[in-house]
Amino acid sequence: MNRVPVHVSLIMDGNGRWAKERGKERVYGHFEGVESVRACVEAAAETGVKYLSIYAFSEENWNRPQDEVAALMGLMVKAMAAEMEKLDKAGVRFRVIGNRERLDPDLNRTIDSCEEMTAHNDTLTLIVLLSYSGKWDILQAAKKMAMEVADDPERREEILSMDVNGFDRYLATAGIPDPDLIVRTSGECRLSNYLLWQGAYSELLFVDTLWPDFRKEEFRSALDYYAKRDRRYGKVK
Repeated sequence: MNRVPVHVSLIMDGNGRWAKERGKERVYGHFEGVESVRACVEAAAETGVKYLSIYAFSEENWNRPQDEVAALMGLMVKAMAAEMEKLDKAGVRFRVIGNRERLDPDLNRTIDSCEEMTAHNDTLTLIVLLSYSGKWDILQAAKKMAMEVADDPERREEILSMDVNGFDRYLATAGIPDPDLIVRTSGECRLSNYLLWQGAYSELLFVDTLWPDFRKEEFRSALDYYAKRDRRYGKVK
């Protein structure tokens, strides 16, 4: 473990299939998936990972059956409330990133409270991508830039000469390092509109394990995979 990634990101996939294999409703898989989140947070802190982000709910997920969406939102509120004291004691900072305008007011209040409680922590930053999509993120960043020019036309030339690093500060993930490793569970081999800008040079790992079965051992195996990668960023070594 001499090459630990700074930022690991997880696309949590397979909850519904995991539940179906056991003759349960899809929501049962989401509840069990919370245990995997807990295990990965602990593993990340133990191994020295500084940022752990998880894809909890995409913009496209709003199109799912309303009863499942409602159950997921209720689960998130309960999980945050139940886990936050423990995360705070462990030195974990909690953040939520996404289109929060679409979230229920009660959920937003819970998020604000949890973020405020843990703002001083620096052992690990846990980032929940909620009501998020990569295309939405890039679009909202472009809108911010356009509004800046509209408010201050003199900034036009400055923005036109901006490089990719300058654009980063308009993204919802501003201030967070790009993920070194993105892991997707359940055997699906796609990003599904996730961190499209930020993941440009991320190492990608697709595993067959369904998310509720992805625990500490699987997380450490992902770090082993990363440690063996030769990251060149387009250069020749």
